[in-house]
Amino acid sequence: MARSAIVIGAGFGGLALAIRLQSAGVQTTLVEARDRPGGRAYMWERDGFTFDAGPTVITDPDCLAELWRLSGHDMAQDVTLMPVSPFYRLNWRDGTNFDYSNNEAALRAEIARLDPGDVAGYERFCDYAAGVYEEGYRKLGHVAFLDFASMVRAAPALAKHQAWRSVYSVVASYVKNEKLREALSFHTLLVGGNPMKTSAIYALIHKLEKDGGVWFARGGTNRLVQGMATHFERLGGTLRLGDAVTRIETYGDKATAVHTASGWRGEADAIASNADLMHSYRDLLGQHPRGQKQGEKLAAKRWSPSLFVLHFGIKGSWPGIPHHMILFGPRYEGLLTDIYDHGVLPQDFSLYLHHPTVTDPSMAPDGHSTFYALAPVPHMGKLPIDWDRFAPVYAERILDEIQHRLIPDIRSRIVTQFHYTPRDFGRDLAAHMGSAFSLEPLLTQSGWFRAHNRDDVIPNLYLVGAGTHPGAGIPGVVGSAKATAALMLDDLGRM
Repeated sequence: MARSAIVIGAGFGGLALAIRLQSAGVQTTLVEARDRPGGRAYMWERDGFTFDAGPTVITDPDCLAELWRLSGHDMAQDVTLMPVSPFYRLNWRDGTNFDYSNNEAALRAEIARLDPGDVAGYERFCDYAAGVYEEGYRKLGHVAFLDFASMVRAAPALAKHQAWRSVYSVVASYVKNEKLREALSFHTLLVGGNPMKTSAIYALIHKLEKDGGVWFARGGTNRLVQGMATHFERLGGTLRLGDAVTRIETYGDKATAVHTASGWRGEADAIASNADLMHSYRDLLGQHPRGQKQGEKLAAKRWSPSLFVLHFGIKGSWPGIPHHMILFGPRYEGLLTDIYDHGVLPQDFSLYLHHPTVTDPSMAPDGHSTFYALAPVPHMGKLPIDWDRFAPVYAERILDEIQHRLIPDIRSRIVTQFHYTPRDFGRDLAAHMGSAFSLEPLLTQSGWFRAHNRDDVIPNLYLVGAGTHPGAGIPGVVGSAKATAALMLDDLGRM
């Protein structure tokens, strides 16, 4: 197929799309603003410690391995995935721990410790999760929704599984223990969704983890990204780093080229954007009426919150702290309401603690450990806080919590630390209002109601990534690449 394409943004979605196009013989150029690929999956190396910037939970590894199989290669050439167990340890302030894994006997024992009466309810919930996984992920997770009729066709399956209900309400219908309800509903936070509002279809994450496990890439998530970039270049693709796209050039209703900050202009038969959704339309396509109109529509939608991430490297090893840990605060629903609806920064918080050195000691110098603590916070459209000034204060509050609950002498052990705020998401990633996950994953912003994988007005302009169907998370954006690639290859084949 003697055609060409340019993909803007080398996040997971952009890389996966570029690999699919290049594997099919489309000469593809991938243009990235930062000095290394990854997007939200960036990384830093400081004082001998390796810090992942963003996603650290790898599920459905086969959706990644497929990117290598397309050209007869093996992902193991470039990436080593390491199993993580337990998947997560959940911890409450009263000292209760709950280890979540796909070891069924161990998991049932954990549930029975909370409430023996909920074991049977959990089993029924697993049946429900398997049903929404089949309909929402296997059948619909890699297919573009280009018209309303496609949503109508999906409606019976969505209605069968009561997709209008929230994940939390469905979980609550199966189990009575409040801690277990939190344990089975928090997953949507990892893709930017409020468990109290996000469609119950996202219960499929349980089936996804149960069947495929939870994994970590040796050397950090960005090593997986680098493996994808290496494979893309092996196939003959061109990776252009450190050169931000400033404009998508159009002629009539056709995208013709991209312009970058360095002055480079690249022409292509098709252009796809893995950049922030609002940035793609309002800024890169701002000289075309379509960009202006879509920017206005997107401004009226609900955007996922942002994150405050505190990275720290410390002396000592901590075999008793698992790879992934959730430290629940004193409130659950009230905290989420404050962040998602009221747009206030509460005094309390829940934390996701990432401790990769318990799985991969190479992430820190000998005798040391790498951590990050992540707290959901409102995006800057809801909370116009001066993060440059407030961040050190918030970091200290997070350290206080970790000191109280896990590492009493943490401050004397710190070798290096730094933080990443909503303002950094906006600066580094052009993320609208500093949102960490693009559009909020509500039912009314899913499928056809989400940004379309192919633009409705400019037929050779495509979108990939968290703002498109099916949404955020590594399997989601890799799935969006599969859907977008199918459209692009079909369209390019007819040119």
